[in-house]
Amino acid sequence: MSAIEQEIAKRRTFGIISHPDAGKTTLTEKLLLFGGAIQTAGAVKSNKIKKGATSDFMEIERQRGISVATSVMTFNYNGQKINILDTPGHKDFAEDTYRTLTAVDSVILVIDCVKGVEEQTERLMEVCRMRKTPVIIFINKMDREGQNPFDLLDELEQKLNIHVRPLTWPINIGSNFKGVYHLLDKSLNLFSANKTKIEKDVVSVDINSTDLEARVGDRDAVQLREDVELIDGVYEPFDREEYLKGDIAPVFFGSAVNNFGVQELLDTFTKIAPATQARHTDTREVQPTEKKFTGFVFKIHANLDPKHRDRIAFLRICSGVFERNTFYNHVRLGKKVRFSNPYNFMAQDKEVIEEGFPGDVVGLYDTGNFKIGDTLTEGEVMNYQGIPSFSPEIFKELINLDPMKAKQLEKGIEQLTDEGVAQLFVQPQLGNRKIVGTVGDLQYEVIQYRLEHEYGAKCRFDGMPITKACWITAEDPKKLQEFVRLKGQQIAQDKDGNYVFLAESDWILRMNQTNNPDVTFHFTSEFKLF
Repeated sequence: MSAIEQEIAKRRTFGIISHPDAGKTTLTEKLLLFGGAIQTAGAVKSNKIKKGATSDFMEIERQRGISVATSVMTFNYNGQKINILDTPGHKDFAEDTYRTLTAVDSVILVIDCVKGVEEQTERLMEVCRMRKTPVIIFINKMDREGQNPFDLLDELEQKLNIHVRPLTWPINIGSNFKGVYHLLDKSLNLFSANKTKIEKDVVSVDINSTDLEARVGDRDAVQLREDVELIDGVYEPFDREEYLKGDIAPVFFGSAVNNFGVQELLDTFTKIAPATQARHTDTREVQPTEKKFTGFVFKIHANLDPKHRDRIAFLRICSGVFERNTFYNHVRLGKKVRFSNPYNFMAQDKEVIEEGFPGDVVGLYDTGNFKIGDTLTEGEVMNYQGIPSFSPEIFKELINLDPMKAKQLEKGIEQLTDEGVAQLFVQPQLGNRKIVGTVGDLQYEVIQYRLEHEYGAKCRFDGMPITKACWITAEDPKKLQEFVRLKGQQIAQDKDGNYVFLAESDWILRMNQTNNPDVTFHFTSEFKLF
């Protein structure tokens, strides 16, 4: 095995996804704790430990107790290099999560045992199924009064349309929660609440011996034997190949805030999760073992460090070796670029790297060259696929409240929309009126906060009667120009100068589609990338 193949075999790059408040950011931090990347951890909302969650580095995230930006964290465990992408759980930031799912090879889905499967969870799983991404499920908060574990498994199968296979099984739930039985290792992990340190009470146990009664009591021993018999009778044996194809999801139970059940999850993940996978471009499939470097930008973050006006582009390496201070081809711009200080991350902490391998996520300082979806190569002209923008659901006009800070506002909204937090549409025929489109209202709050605190620009957002934005093209450029001229007040341009039709209702959109057969209306921006 060559040196690059050995490096590829070590990599495990995955995303953690969930509905808000399911405990995703807490689980991320506990994985770092078990991986030795941090020494102590505090619950995200704990009042005793003032330190916030490691992955929530934006001030507004600390205040709201939610993740609104994808964080990238790296640590070593069991001889593997683990790259975690912690995604926003809030539905208003769903697009950031969808894009992040293009950069991972597998996913851990966190479910709250009290609330079960929620709407946002279903949407995220749809994206995973579309991409055939392998999924491991962690059912969290078992020390709270929640749903029956068998009912939860049924709900997972029905709502997420995926077969499940429990690999650990809880002994009771809520205040009577005693721990989990590991169905593969035949071991018992007894529960004790501990939020900051790793303490384990794991014993190998023959489920049919009286040793079980001695450890969990007569009633629970009988119940556990019945449950395990039922599981073995109802669920297929775990098959790693089925998991890698995205057809079956192994399930773990635990309490992330108490560091419980996390190590079983991490140990199994490192054994079964896929290494770096092949990726599709608009011309061919790229294998990670290819000698020539390729990669794509899936996220941009301005002002990662508010003290320095930096802009970081997150690059997923897909093939070859990425090397510091080497010139690469920026496909969209058709020019050579090089990077003297590429980084890898532990949330806010970052270190310069000399090289990166397929599966790694590298942070590149950017002066405005990158947009989400950009591809870097050693010369080949191709674009990685599957990073579209969708039509926003809410549209508001950006109003400047301080004319003296017009330049700061312009720069701020440019950079924030380059990150993919929202989409910016400009109407040249209406005095360059700026319209910001988002998936949810919370994004406007975040944008307003960041514009004021990072750029010193004050603004407000006024609602607009728009329901849909459609990118428009036509085979005959004259037909497109004529449509743009006639529909002037409903036409805007996106950040790349593409024409966009802003429809006030679905009926108006259908009418314009019918009356203009030479114009094509696109509901995602993917047409323009490839």
